[in-house]
This record gives sequence, structure tokens and C-alpha cells, in this order.
Amino acid sequence: MSGKLDLKRFLSGNAVILVFVLISAAAIPASKLSGTYIVQEMLTRIGRNSFLVLALLLPIYAGMGLNFGMTLGAMAGQLGLICAVNWGITGVEGLAFAALIGMPISIALGYVCGSILNKAKGREMVTGYMLGFFINGVYQFTVLYFMGMVIPIRNASILLSRGFGIRNTLNLESVRQSLDLLWSLKAGPYVLPMSTYLVLAALCVFIVWFRRTKLGQDMRAVGFDMGVAEAAGIPVDRTRVIAIVISTVLACFGQIIFLQNMGNMATYNAHDQTSFFAVAALLVGGASVKKATIPNVFIGVVLLHVLFVVSPRAGQNLFGSAQIGEYFRQFIGYGVIALSLVLYATRERREAAALRASTYGAGRKAAAAGGSV
Repeated sequence: MSGKLDLKRFLSGNAVILVFVLISAAAIPASKLSGTYIVQEMLTRIGRNSFLVLALLLPIYAGMGLNFGMTLGAMAGQLGLICAVNWGITGVEGLAFAALIGMPISIALGYVCGSILNKAKGREMVTGYMLGFFINGVYQFTVLYFMGMVIPIRNASILLSRGFGIRNTLNLESVRQSLDLLWSLKAGPYVLPMSTYLVLAALCVFIVWFRRTKLGQDMRAVGFDMGVAEAAGIPVDRTRVIAIVISTVLACFGQIIFLQNMGNMATYNAHDQTSFFAVAALLVGGASVKKATIPNVFIGVVLLHVLFVVSPRAGQNLFGSAQIGEYFRQFIGYGVIALSLVLYATRERREAAALRASTYGAGRKAAAAGGSV
């Protein structure tokens, strides 16, 4: 009986990972892609996407759930890249300049986001998602009308033909893969962007170190129980705001890393799916709304992107249309988030029911013991 319970607990706790492993195992042969190609894509995408997913961890530690508001940081990073291209700053210096421009913007947006989320305790995820839509409107207005009209743009090639507003697609050739190629290592048929991996390693070390600091311990206490944390003298609202601010700044840096790898930027919608796919990757890795670890990040990035790589070709081979694979990407992404949240809610209800049952049973035993005396 104990073995069956352990197996059931394992299956329910790792249902999303197991589903993705099974789907990927079926899709890889159907895609007919070589193992070398898939592995190289994973090595590239780990460097490209992991920083954004790591940016989600601190708000989870603080009990704020999945930070869909990280889109605000992504928009700040894009504004920084526009400024770098405008001023003609190239290479790693261009990325550093973009980060310097985006950081104060992301700090301000993170503070606004954290303050609003403090007014919506218990509904942080949907509030952050809606806030992303609102700030997106401000971003669109700034980039489409202010730049070139109010904000001077010296590089006329990035402007629309009317003389103001940034072009729909921005060429990032001046900073393209400047971080990835700063130090790359060739191992057999594979090229490893070691400099990007070092940046990821530094962020992982920072997160591990930060969790052990006083502020990190405060975040974990707030995430465990806000009432107890407040009674212990921890400034709950301030701690939550700091978690969101750090997450937003990291999302700014992560979007810059992502876009420098891509080499171009869809000015008006590159940030739209940032939080969506980062959250999906984290959940695929076995994380939940209240618990996430660094291994969850890398497991999720690999599993999600294996499917993203092979699904278009599998759709082409099986159904004669690669577009079916693209639709499958969207379906899988939304489905993973929905499945994870449903499983999390089901697990929470089950644990609460078990706790009530055990409390009720202990109370009955105590009452029976008192009556017998």
C-alpha cells in the first residue's frame, strides 16, 4: 500500500514533466531531425532563455506566485536596446549601455508593480498580467509617437518613413551575439556560448547567496506566512516590493540577452510572450506557484524547447503543414500553465482536507481520553 501511495504521489507531483517527456519522445522521431541539431539548439536556447526564467524565482520565494509582471522589465530592456542602436554603441559595450538605460526604468516599473500587487494580495498573478497590458500601452505610445517627435533620434534609419516612431523590426546587427561570441568553445560538432553560461552561473550563485541573506530569509518568511512574518517584525509590503523590483530588473537583463542572441527585435511585440513562455518553462520543470528551484529552471527550458524545436517539423512530416506544429506550440504553452495551476489547486485542497481530517481525529481522541478519565 505504501508503495502505491508513493507512486501516486510521484506521478501527481511530476505529472507535467512526465507529460512533456512522453510528448517529446513521440515528436522527436516524427520530426526526423538529427540528434546533433537538437542538442546544439538546446545548448543555444539554454543560454538565450534561462536568464528570463531565473528572474521568476524571487517573487515565488516571497509568496507572490508567478510574476507575469516581468513583461515590464522586458519592455525596459527593449528601450535600452533602441537607445544603444540609436547612439551607435556596438558589441558588449552596446549591451552594457542598454542595461544601464533599462535598469532605472525597470526599477521604477518594478516599484510601481510591487506597490500595486501589495494592494491585490492573493491575486498577484492576474493583477501582474493585467498590469503588463496597461504598461504595454504606455510603451507602444512612447515608441510609436514620442521617439522622433519628443525624444530625439539621431539614427534616422530606425525611424518610420513619416519621421517619427521606431520601425516595426529593429536590426540589432551592431550587438548581435556579442555576448555569446565573447567567449565560445567548440566541443566536437557543438559550439558552447561560454560567456553567456558564465553570466547564468553568476546569477545562480547570486540567487543561492541571496536566499541566505537577511533579506532573503525575510522573503522566505513572508512567502511562508505573511501574518507570522509581520508579527515577527518583518516589513512585509517592503519585502514584497523588493522581490518584484529585483525580478523586473533581472527580466530587463534577460530580455537584452535574449534579443542579442536573436539579432533583431520586433519593436512592438517582442515582449508580448516573455512572461508567458518563461512561466511555462518554469512549470514544465516541475515548479509550482509556491515552490521553485534552480534545477526546475534548466529542466523546464530544455523540455519546453525540445518540443518547440521538433514540433514544426513533426507537424510538417505528419500532417503536411509546419503551421500545425506552430499551433501546437501555443496549445502546449497555455495547456502547461493551465494544467500546472489545476494540479496545484487540487493538491492544495487535498492537503487542506487531510489536515482538517487529522485535526478532527486528534480532537476526537483527546475528547475520548478526557471522557474516560
